[in-house]
Amino acid sequence: MKVILLQDVENLGKKHEIKNVKVGYARNFLFPKNLAKPATKEALKWLETQKGITEKKAEEELKKAQELASNLDRREVIIKVKVGEEDQLFESITPQKISERLKELGFEVKKNKIFLEEPLKELGEFPIKVKFEHNLEAEIRVIITKEEEK
Repeated sequence: MKVILLQDVENLGKKHEIKNVKVGYARNFLFPKNLAKPATKEALKWLETQKGITEKKAEEELKKAQELASNLDRREVIIKVKVGEEDQLFESITPQKISERLKELGFEVKKNKIFLEEPLKELGEFPIKVKFEHNLEAEIRVIITKEEEK
């Protein structure tokens, strides 16, 4: 029996693929759990429209990622921190801190996209890689400076 997968099914296939399965497997497992539906003429037409919609979404996401990467590339991000007597930081700079600072500057970048080998623990400039979907990358300069005392 031919079915259209509505979700990724382990050991069977990915969403929107057409697969041949045994009737019992389809009726007793795939259909009750809404993992697939029969591959009728109407369902195949529906599948084509879904593929078109998915393609458009992927193109839009690619454009957004490209735009964000190009806007971020070579940008300087200044983070002011409190320091001790010998310029030692009271806190280390993590991807979370960098992400929050980027958000303040108007860039939505999740912390898991920012790659640091280890948290930054001293004043100075540091080149940081930001990786996006579709193998896009940007490099930003994180500048850690002293917070001015009031």
